Amino acid sequence: MPAQFLAALVASMMTIGLAACGSARPSSYYTLDLPAVAPAPSPAHPVSLLVGRVATPHVYRDDRIVYRTGETQLGMYESHRWAEPPAAMIEAILTRALRGSGRYRTVQPLRSNAKGGYIVRGRLQEFSEVTGGSVSARLILEIELYDQTSGATVWSHFYSHDEPVSGKEVPAVVAALNRNVHRAVEQAAAGIDAYFVKNPAKAP
Repeated sequence: MPAQFLAALVASMMTIGLAACGSARPSSYYTLDLPAVAPAPSPAHPVSLLVGRVATPHVYRDDRIVYRTGETQLGMYESHRWAEPPAAMIEAILTRALRGSGRYRTVQPLRSNAKGGYIVRGRLQEFSEVTGGSVSARLILEIELYDQTSGATVWSHFYSHDEPVSGKEVPAVVAALNRNVHRAVEQAAAGIDAYFVKNPAKAP
């Protein structure tokens, strides 16, 4: 192969490669709002809570935003991503909401060195955009309270809701998922509080 032809071929390939790089869409990253923390001076329940990891299917361990196109088919956006995996963000929101309620002596992540009599844990089953006649943001989340002394789950809450999306762009979907998560966490926090009101824990 003549040297001139080889040089021209290499230069042409480099030009195509640079053009492809220049045309790549930049990634957009999104996150969920964390609730404010303003604990009350004295907690209502003499209980230390530990918040465990939120279990989730493999697809939601990725940072790409998931969309549903049918009953059994899911897809992922390549250029629209979460700043953290959804389960990690939901765990942080749940921890902040329980701590910010001021109803408990302490609220700490389970992976810390803190000790507690109860573990709040969850399972994220779906966290996606749902397309079709209209666009919605689907959240299916189960949260439960586990008593380490008795070794039993003493309370649980199942949340499933398709939040309407005001628009068809990804930021609108993120806003709807954000609303959905906060509503689910608020319901869970209220339910856990109601459990301890009905079943008062003894001070250590």
